[in-house]
Amino acid sequence: MASSGQGQSNYDLSFKILLIGDSAVGKSSLLVSFISNVVDDLAPTIGVDFKIKFLTVGGKRLKLTIWDTAGQERFRTLTSSYYRGAQGIILVYDVTRRDTFTNLSDVWAKELELYSTDENCIKMLVGNKVDIGSDQVVSREEGLALAKELGCLFLECSAKTRLNVEQCFEELTQKARKYILFSFDVSDTALDFAYSNKSSNFESCTQDIV
Repeated sequence: MASSGQGQSNYDLSFKILLIGDSAVGKSSLLVSFISNVVDDLAPTIGVDFKIKFLTVGGKRLKLTIWDTAGQERFRTLTSSYYRGAQGIILVYDVTRRDTFTNLSDVWAKELELYSTDENCIKMLVGNKVDIGSDQVVSREEGLALAKELGCLFLECSAKTRLNVEQCFEELTQKARKYILFSFDVSDTALDFAYSNKSSNFESCTQDIV
């Protein structure tokens, strides 16, 4: 999968991806790391921001519009409209803060169910900040279990070291592209989500997999 800055007005498919989760879990850092390969400490997002990246997948030029939402409660009503039309949603938590993990099911999953308008929207659960290994309080197994419960893909990453950052967005885009091109159902493609082999850190946790 390749990215390019040439001919940005020409593309075959366009995708809208949304980042959600509590404040300070690293949503903006993940986005900036993916877009520019730069790792910086960023101030909390105020309201909503978005960035665009072009990728080439399977000979098709794709335009990704990635929306970064504020995690603070006072911005919740402001961001609800940005769920509309999203083909991919990334739910981010901080592996060193259990409250951000608990809030995925208590707050964010409920909000997603309420506002998402695409029944085939691809969801991914992402545990960020695994570079702080000694402070990790949410285990990989817990993340996998919640992802399975919510019908999400799952990945742990680090915006700081860029571990699995590109894989996060690229795997999500691959799945969304397949739905658009072939109109697959999750139940029909459960085996295609199985990236849990030894050569990959990416895992499928759709509810149809046993």
